[in-house]
Amino acid sequence: MNAFRLAGDLTHLISILVLLLKIYATRSCSGISLKTQELYAVVFLARYLDLFTDFISVYNSVMKVVFILSSVLIVFIMRRHRTVRRSYDKELDTFRHHYLVGACFVLALLFNEKFTFQEVFWAFSIYLEAVAIIPQLVLLQRSGNVDNLTGQYVFFLGAYRALYILNWIYRYFTEAKFSRWIACISGLVQTALYADFFYYYFLSWKNNAKLNLPA
Repeated sequence: MNAFRLAGDLTHLISILVLLLKIYATRSCSGISLKTQELYAVVFLARYLDLFTDFISVYNSVMKVVFILSSVLIVFIMRRHRTVRRSYDKELDTFRHHYLVGACFVLALLFNEKFTFQEVFWAFSIYLEAVAIIPQLVLLQRSGNVDNLTGQYVFFLGAYRALYILNWIYRYFTEAKFSRWIACISGLVQTALYADFFYYYFLSWKNNAKLNLPA
């Protein structure tokens, strides 16, 4: 494992902790897209089908379990917690995310590294993760104002994928047979989707002002 991947994994963990902190501290999920969280739960459940069949390392297995459990937990809290679910912005979170699931699954059937059950679902998870943030970004643009913890959550989530691009570049130059082109292209698409958010996040940080996104 190289430093870029480790930094990416830690940044991803930080984003999850920030989201859980927001929900716990405020007893609210206002500004958070349930649909994006549901997509992430599907992403990790589909990607880590090999959890009980392929052992790589303790670190790898622990991270898989953490990502699966945390994504499912967040969805459960937003749907079932008596107080938290009342703060859900249902009227703003209207992006039809099931279309993303269907499109990504068809794409995985057509473009995969090997036409096997696990590889098709791995490709599906990569494609779906690339676009899973769309409902969240749409919700934030509709609401306009973004609270501090929600802004940090989205920032760290985007930064994690940007660090993974550096990881893939490093692996391309250091590994004899680097073949994760699906992940590279999808990662570039995913990072590009954050570009507008990153721009306004930077302006907010530079001016020490509240983060506002144009509708």
